Parts: sequence; structure tokens; C-alpha cells
Amino acid sequence: MERLENKVAIITGGGGGIGKTTAKLFIQQGGRVMLVGHREESLKKAVKELKSPNVSYCIADVSKKNDTQKYVEKTLEVFGKIDIFFNNAGVEGITKPISEYPEEIFDKVIAINLKGVWLGCKYVLPKMSDGGSVIITSSIAGLKGFTGMVAYAASKHGVIGIMRVAALESADRNIRVNTIHPGPVNTQMMRRIETDISPDNAKEVQKGFENSVPLGRYAEANEIAELTLFLASDESKYITGSTYVIDGGMAAS
Repeated sequence: MERLENKVAIITGGGGGIGKTTAKLFIQQGGRVMLVGHREESLKKAVKELKSPNVSYCIADVSKKNDTQKYVEKTLEVFGKIDIFFNNAGVEGITKPISEYPEEIFDKVIAINLKGVWLGCKYVLPKMSDGGSVIITSSIAGLKGFTGMVAYAASKHGVIGIMRVAALESADRNIRVNTIHPGPVNTQMMRRIETDISPDNAKEVQKGFENSVPLGRYAEANEIAELTLFLASDESKYITGSTYVIDGGMAAS
């Protein structure tokens, strides 16, 4: 039996590396998926690559109430229910010391990474099937501090609080809510961070990040997707309110 047979999932950040890879795995396991993102080109490309009748997409800014309601309503219109919510959308901001960090970028990161997670929970949870699963993407930066990443770290710490409250408030409906905490993942987000830190020496920055990981490499998107699949499936039916670290050992140091 497929692990997500007859289940419907919403994936925000659906056009990005982790979102798209997770969607592919969910579909392979019998799920139907609504991809959510703010760039139509990326979403169309993802749908084309997935080559499945069990995927659709919705253009939305997750930091906006009306857009959040729109992707919830479209999922119900297309697929009839919501069993899984991969609350995954996020942005990295820029790398600057606190004293130099621009207010407008701080506000943008908090709006997408933190408010977007809250809005998703606010409008998805009441429409979810009992016994469903919410997986929120935090980061190793939600557990540790990283120089120059104040907005990102603050937002990723904050979603743990949202997760814990949501887990308590949803327990009576047997809806599980957990966070995942990736370290560096081999996606375009890390390419942007590397370039932002040193435009002329991005490869050296990458080597520095890799050297900070005890396992000596970045995670691949499929490795994050496999953890997400476990938390989305009934195999994790007694797990809620938990933080799942997938960082190659970074949190141990």
C-alpha cells in the first residue's frame, strides 16, 4: 500500500527545490498535491516536471491573508479535502550584522517565514481532515545562532512556538504538528547565501559551510523530502509537537 494513498497535501514554497522534490515523493506514494508559490513560472515548471494528473498549483503570497484563503479554497475545489500541510515557504534575507540589517528586508523575512506560517495554520487547520499532519519547515538556524542572519534566525526560532501551540490546539482532532530543521541543503537558496556572503568566492563559502557539517556535505532535497514523507504519513501517528533536526550533525557541535 502506498504511504499517502488517497491523501491530499498542500505544499507552500512548491516551486523551490525542497517543495518540488517533496511533491514528487508524495505523488509517488499515492498523494495528490497543491503546489503554492508566488512565481507562476516556477510553479508551471514544477508541474511540467512532475508529469502527473495528481498535481495542481495556486499562485499566492503566503504573507497575505486573502492569498492564503485562496490557496486553501482552491485545494478544496480541486481535490475536495486537505490531509497534509507542508508549511514550507521561506526566504533567506541577506547576510549583514544586526546593526547594518535593513529594516525593510527584516520585515519581509518575518512576513514570509513567520507570519506566512501563522496564516497557513490559521486558515488550513480548520479545513483539515481529522487525523491530518502539518509539517513546518524551520531550520538549524531555528535552534542556533548564525552571524549575519538575524531575520532568518529569528523567524525560524519563532515557527517553533507556532508549532507547539498548534500541536496543543489540534490534538483533540488528532492533527499532528511538527517542525523540521534542515542544515544547508543543496538548493538555489544556498547558492544565493553563498553569493551574498562573497560574490567573488562563493565556492570557498560553500566549502566553509561543508566543513562546518560533521558529515562533510550539504543535504540533498530528497533527504529532506523523505523525512517530510515520514511525518506526513500514518507512520508518525503518535508524533506531535516535536522538532526534527536533519543537519548532518551540526546541532551536535
